[in-house]
Amino acid sequence: MLKRLKRIAKKLLAITWIRRTYEVVNRVFLETFGSSRILTHLFFTIGFLTFNREQAAVLRGRRNYYRNKGRARLTHVELRRNVHRLEKGIIMRPRRDVFARDYIGETVEFYAAAVAQYTGDAAPMETAEMEWAHDVITEYFRVSTGSHPVVDAARARFEALPKPTEPSGKVPYVKRQLSTISYDELHQLAMQRRSVRWFEQRPVDRELIDKALTVARQAPTACNRLPYEFRIYDEPEAVQTVVGLPFGAAGFAHNVPAVVVVVGKLESYFSPRDRHAIYVDSSLAAMSFIFALETLGLSSSVINWPDFEPLEAKMQKTLGLDISDRVVMLIAVGHAHPEGMVPYSQKKELDTFRSYNVLR
Repeated sequence: MLKRLKRIAKKLLAITWIRRTYEVVNRVFLETFGSSRILTHLFFTIGFLTFNREQAAVLRGRRNYYRNKGRARLTHVELRRNVHRLEKGIIMRPRRDVFARDYIGETVEFYAAAVAQYTGDAAPMETAEMEWAHDVITEYFRVSTGSHPVVDAARARFEALPKPTEPSGKVPYVKRQLSTISYDELHQLAMQRRSVRWFEQRPVDRELIDKALTVARQAPTACNRLPYEFRIYDEPEAVQTVVGLPFGAAGFAHNVPAVVVVVGKLESYFSPRDRHAIYVDSSLAAMSFIFALETLGLSSSVINWPDFEPLEAKMQKTLGLDISDRVVMLIAVGHAHPEGMVPYSQKKELDTFRSYNVLR
């Protein structure tokens, strides 16, 4: 027994020594190559595989953006972006007599392509998007009281197009305070929401998930592009296939009734400057989705998705994703088990992460 304990002690000492040696070497390495952008660039020139998938995804997404402009699609991201830009100009205080000169011609061009698809025999397009685009562009020309050759030419082209929808009132308006939810009620909901990992073994009603997604889509996104998909898996075999991929579900994946894969769509952007918007916008929508689930009697747990090439490749193949599609997170969904426990998860104090007016 004593010899066995000594062997275990030696192994633990060896592990500790290896860990400390690794940490020292790692720190020296990071202090060296992390000290300047030039050395960082040199490192990633050699170690290019670290961010190769992200680089390929951004470039493929930009390629797909321009390819998609010539294709019939359910939603036209370039039209959504420009129509929302018009909305922001319409609500400006004070509003300019003439605005959007640099992109109104392009907007009408995008709109004409959408009209051709909507009124033709090609693939269907969202009616709500078509109505919104028509109403906002109509409102833009109504409030543009000044004359300008570019605006006048765009107006003439717009008025010559067929009217695919009737006016639906989807134009900027004065914000109304309709909610009766108090801060205390919202705080109570936030405190109630816990990451649940133990679920009852019963199906999740798809109608409830759709209701939660109806709330999620109201989350703000850059230029109203909604650059994401929520892929829902609720068939037992599919759930186990998907939820078993990330590391974070180890130990409880077997009892997850439904899983959501939040996928960011880099094809929504023409510039690499927007490459991070998919993570911001998807996360905002995901949090709204999670809160909505709570109000509907459903619980959830976010499952971290690491940027780890073997898993990325497996997820891409399993879900049939394009390389420009980036998995942001997974969300386990179900009815909380009545005897299941959740971590307390003490949060940081406000003074730890909050500051006001700090400048350098």
